[in-house]
Amino acid sequence: MSRWIDAGAADDLADGAMKALDVQGNRLLLARDGDLYFAANERCPHMGGPLSRGILEGTVVTCPRHGSRFDLSSGAVVRWTNWSGVKLALAKVVRSPRPIKTYRVRVEEGRLLLDLG
Repeated sequence: MSRWIDAGAADDLADGAMKALDVQGNRLLLARDGDLYFAANERCPHMGGPLSRGILEGTVVTCPRHGSRFDLSSGAVVRWTNWSGVKLALAKVVRSPRPIKTYRVRVEEGRLLLDLG
């Protein structure tokens, strides 16, 4: 069941920008790549890093803590951490790679609507 929530004016988010916001008890990340808008959980599933403070390259966001990367178009893990060797193997045992939760976004009359359903 869809539950569309107004998240603000679409023009308030510049192309290539991200921001965190609280929507009905959810800490979310909003991002824009050209005319496309994305919404996802704001905390990295690896170690809880604030994704809004990371780097956005197209649709891929990089966590500022350990370099985990996620594709905002699907939530898929692009890279679990920027660690290597034994450290990476341990990281995968302690917290296995998992995608971030994403939400549908649409623009209506210049407003960003998020489906939190």
